[in-house]
Amino acid sequence: MQSLEIIGFKRANLGKSEAKALREEAQVPCVLYGGAEQVHFSAPAILFRDLVYSPDVYQVDLNVEGTHYKAIMQDLQFHPVNEMLLHVDFLLLQDDKEVKVDVPVRFVGTSPGVMAGGKLVTKLRKLRVRALPANLPDSIAVDISELELGKSIKVNRITPENYTILTNPLSPVATVTIPRALKSAQTEEKKGKK
Repeated sequence: MQSLEIIGFKRANLGKSEAKALREEAQVPCVLYGGAEQVHFSAPAILFRDLVYSPDVYQVDLNVEGTHYKAIMQDLQFHPVNEMLLHVDFLLLQDDKEVKVDVPVRFVGTSPGVMAGGKLVTKLRKLRVRALPANLPDSIAVDISELELGKSIKVNRITPENYTILTNPLSPVATVTIPRALKSAQTEEKKGKK
């Protein structure tokens, strides 16, 4: 799993006015939970660019005033109007404790349905998995080399390695749709055979 470092500073006051003042200084209020006690801190907003605006999942090395924590981003909140990052929750990673994470899907292979003129439509971009931190994948490979026109590949066709997929097994991950032009050509072909 890819790693990213975020340097933070402990927060003395936890009120709304304190959080507002931090945001005005381009700091993001954060909390780390999952350990013996919660750690409230703030970090410069610029450090979150690669973590938040990326489809990838990162293990975060939190450096809060010299104390290092291994964590993953669990939740984040944006301002409804200006899209400013308001708050980030982190979950402490412990080697012997499983965590739940949304992992991006990566398609491998070439679909015969796409080669025949169909269009690959992604239904799920991420899958929810549960695993020990050491077994968390960067992405989940989905083989589409047998995906024909009008067919779907479902979650239950993916074989997990050292992790459990929590997403509904009957949910489609990708579908190859038949374009209108191809549908009309198929109907004309059927009429011609009659």
